[in-house]
Amino acid sequence: MTTPIQVGAAIPAMKLITATADGPKEITTEELFGGKKVVVFAVPGAFTPTCSAKHLPGFVQHAGEFAAKGVDTVVCMAVNDAFVMSAWAKDQNVDGKIVMLADGSGAFTKALGLELDLVARGLGMRSQRFAMVVENGVVSHLMVEAPGGFDVSRAEAVLAAL
Repeated sequence: MTTPIQVGAAIPAMKLITATADGPKEITTEELFGGKKVVVFAVPGAFTPTCSAKHLPGFVQHAGEFAAKGVDTVVCMAVNDAFVMSAWAKDQNVDGKIVMLADGSGAFTKALGLELDLVARGLGMRSQRFAMVVENGVVSHLMVEAPGGFDVSRAEAVLAAL
């Protein structure tokens, strides 16, 4: 495992895939984060219990409050493909309030140093549950959950940190 990204560090330059109503779309980290204030929250997997019951719904519910605090974009990231992320967005009534970032191979998660080995549980390599605030491509806040936790990366906790 690599060292996790730190506050003050720049987001690695990469190409990413977002799930859109028109199918998978490529976007660069520069396009996603450059000149913007972005909240990213990551989940171990789409359609998993805590992620579907609490994590994503909290950000959808509070999307307007993030915008009111100057956040340009809220991003939900998981080590799932764009088709799964699109289906999950539809299932969760995201309605364009959240950018669904598909890190299917886990390359972005690994570049951030926030991977989670769930191979023994049959889930492969995933992302730790975390949230970060990125301002003009630089991490200004990073909240990584303890294993099995759901506290510091909740929508309400991120709003309180802004």
